[in-house]
Amino acid sequence: MSSTLGPRPGGARGSPRKSPCRVTIRVLRLGSPWRTCTLGTVNSPSNGWINGVADAPTAPHRNDPQVVRRLLATPGRWAVVGLSQNRARVAYRIASYLQELGMQIVPVHPRAEEVYGVPGYPRLAEVPGPVDVVDVFVRSELAGGIVDEAIAAGARAVWLQLGVVDEAAAARAAAAGLDVVMDTCPAIEAPRWGITA
Repeated sequence: MSSTLGPRPGGARGSPRKSPCRVTIRVLRLGSPWRTCTLGTVNSPSNGWINGVADAPTAPHRNDPQVVRRLLATPGRWAVVGLSQNRARVAYRIASYLQELGMQIVPVHPRAEEVYGVPGYPRLAEVPGPVDVVDVFVRSELAGGIVDEAIAAGARAVWLQLGVVDEAAAARAAAAGLDVVMDTCPAIEAPRWGITA
């Protein structure tokens, strides 16, 4: 890993002055090209040295196989965010699959539709009772807000569906003590672990 800092304020010989500088890191992962991340703008003190940086990015989230297996093998209450009566959506099929695995589902969608005979709620905060897993079927850019709602609601785990990736949200959930599964699907993972309906 290498780090690149902006030029020292005031130059090598000039009089020091306060000015913001950008802090950028370049990270090399095996088999991957260089990836550049800007951490943020910080103010340098009068001597030109940096006195603080934004939080460094965490390592990419890796799903814990034991967590995946436990969540799928243990009957629980799953709030399925994005679940509506739209049969063409993946959420509709996966909710049925979760029921076959013995899970209780709770639809969460702005329209608050009843799905599979279960009343829906417009927001996680309005779901009564405890929630074991929040299953997230929204675009990646919206997932962070849902994860924050899951944390606030006291959920025990968040499951971001296949294609839904938010590293920062996953880190927040893990830091809050929630189990986190990201970018995969129960219908993929359950057969892998020999879990059947």
